[in-house]
Amino acid sequence: MVNHYEAAFVLTPVLSEPQTKEAVEKFENLLTQNGGSILNREEWGLRQFAYPIQGKNSGFYVILQFDVEPAVIATLETEFRRDERVLRFLTTRLDKYAFEYAEKRRGKKVQPKEEEA
Repeated sequence: MVNHYEAAFVLTPVLSEPQTKEAVEKFENLLTQNGGSILNREEWGLRQFAYPIQGKNSGFYVILQFDVEPAVIATLETEFRRDERVLRFLTTRLDKYAFEYAEKRRGKKVQPKEEEA
């Protein structure tokens, strides 16, 4: 069963633009190679932290929305932990309401599905 997920992660600010794109593509490729599909990628850019994280005061924020088997999430989070460029990450499973909201936020129209009785 494929679920909808959203992963938000923060990359270290000392990376150049090509290094940042390479890091994001690494995680996207990990998902697609394990049978997932990327629905949306949002790059929020460099943002200031409310408090220092690992001695850094800012970081590059990225949000990925994707569909994948639940077993792949453990692999993804292991890669987040192993990669020195990732300061923080959070992966959440989207229920149907959160998924519909995410679709509307992206500007797509969601067709309501009939509930089975």
